[in-house]
Amino acid sequence: MDDLQQLRQALSALDVQLLEMVANRQKIVAEIGRVKSAAGRVTRDFAREKVVLELARKTAVSAGLDASIGEELFRLLIRISLAAQEQDMVMASDAGGGQRALVIGGAGQMGQWFVRFLSSQGYEVEVCDPAGALPGYRHYTHLGAQPLDQELIVVAAPVRETIAILRQLAVLKPSGVIFDISSVKGPLAEPIQELMAAGCQVTSIHPLFGPDVELLSGRNVIFVDIGDGQARERVRGLFASTMAEQVDMSLEAHDKVMAHVLGLSHAVNIAFFNALSQSGEDAGALARLSSTTFDAQLDIAKHVAQENPYLYFEIQSLNEHSPRALFALLNAVTQVAGKVVDKDQQGFVEMMEQGKRFLEGRPETRP
Repeated sequence: MDDLQQLRQALSALDVQLLEMVANRQKIVAEIGRVKSAAGRVTRDFAREKVVLELARKTAVSAGLDASIGEELFRLLIRISLAAQEQDMVMASDAGGGQRALVIGGAGQMGQWFVRFLSSQGYEVEVCDPAGALPGYRHYTHLGAQPLDQELIVVAAPVRETIAILRQLAVLKPSGVIFDISSVKGPLAEPIQELMAAGCQVTSIHPLFGPDVELLSGRNVIFVDIGDGQARERVRGLFASTMAEQVDMSLEAHDKVMAHVLGLSHAVNIAFFNALSQSGEDAGALARLSSTTFDAQLDIAKHVAQENPYLYFEIQSLNEHSPRALFALLNAVTQVAGKVVDKDQQGFVEMMEQGKRFLEGRPETRP
């Protein structure tokens, strides 16, 4: 056996030991989670996380490594630990308690997320979706095929389809609590009022995360106040065992904020990758000559480019506040171009300093 092979075998053995140590760490984490749950304590302890990260940085330096390696490694371990503890708490809550839930649009990405989420809480979940069934779940292709006697009905469909579904539910008058998860709320105001007039229990939420999210710590769920407090509290209870931040907003305030939080951020990235695609530059050459800032922006833009373009168009076109945000973006880009073309160094510097002051006001709360 040559020296290289021996070294590789030694490295593989260390890798195995490392993973075994992580597994043992997770067992201790699970026990800590059970102790916290029994004592009624919150899962996340920011003070403890700070101690763990400081120790990781110091230990890395003393071992001859860069401090950032220790911090990044333990940030990952913290997220894994929190996700495991959160999932245990959700399952232990048994909020569903054998009740039935229907997810309309359950074959879609966010629909599948809610199917898994509700199933983990003990709900007997059914799916209504013409796109197809999910293995292991009772399935309907259209509303009205079976009695709507579930305790909970989730509408996880595109905005235009959600409008039609809510209006159909207002005619069918199910007895369970109904809620949608749409990214734009203004167009839903009338159909929601129709549901309430029909005597239905209805509320509206907006989960500010995608279907690949497992840990809800640091994630926001917006609860839109449409007047049915009992329905809102019932749906709020679904997230009680998670670490999600619950935010209450009016319908009008929601869409105004989302024009910037979603609409503006999407538009920036769509404009960015379209400018690149129209630049005439080779994508491979840009990748070889990229900078830290370019790579960071490109990673976000690639994620946006892979999303559903029809959904993204709905978010832009159905929010009445979008034009104002988009024109603000257009004006800002024009100002940047003007400062550069006019060789206005002072004006350019002032723009950057103004942005710096604004961004410094953003709290750093996520790990």
